[in-house]
Amino acid sequence: MEIHMWWLALDVRAKEWLRENPESASLPPDVAMEVLAAGGELANGTLTAKEWDFIETQSQFID
Repeated sequence: MEIHMWWLALDVRAKEWLRENPESASLPPDVAMEVLAAGGELANGTLTAKEWDFIETQSQFID
């Protein structure tokens, strides 16, 4: 599922962590669980480059 579809369902604390830790090689377990619960997927424990780009450039406009 595309990030713009699951981003709105993501917990605010998880959104904040993702914004504060751009392109992290791995997500903490609680953030990873929130991403999966919202409908996102992980690739090797993190997000894709396209998803990180969305978070850095567009995520604040959608909240």
